[in-house]
Amino acid sequence: MPSGTHEVELNISIDSIWDFVKDMNNWAPLVPGYIDHNILNDNQSTWTFKGDLGIMQKKIKLQIDITAWQEPNLVTFDLKGLNENFAGTGYFKAEAISISNTKMSGNLDITAHGMMARVVNPVLKLFVPKTATELTNNIANKLKEINPV
Repeated sequence: MPSGTHEVELNISIDSIWDFVKDMNNWAPLVPGYIDHNILNDNQSTWTFKGDLGIMQKKIKLQIDITAWQEPNLVTFDLKGLNENFAGTGYFKAEAISISNTKMSGNLDITAHGMMARVVNPVLKLFVPKTATELTNNIANKLKEINPV
């Protein structure tokens, strides 16, 4: 399964990070290639973004199902392609280093299925880690913007 994990340390409390991450409206627009998203309920949303897979650029629609909200340190989710045969999982994890410092991790695991899987999965091995890094960094940068030191 193509996967990627990225960690950043922030001069921000774990509670401030949770206040941001607990609302999908805050982080969905930070997905690389973001087009739009729709919140269906507290645990489910759909996201549309442009995925640049190197050999092709596709408009990708995903359904995100939150599998756990564990305040203040963990959000886990499943994802599935609505217009492409993709499935996967991911998480955001925060670990308090001190009262005002937190290590935040973002993870994505995405696999293509079906007839194109043999062609697409090798491309995903490059795309998924890059996307996990960019999304985690985008969230970290937004948190720094709204929580200046």
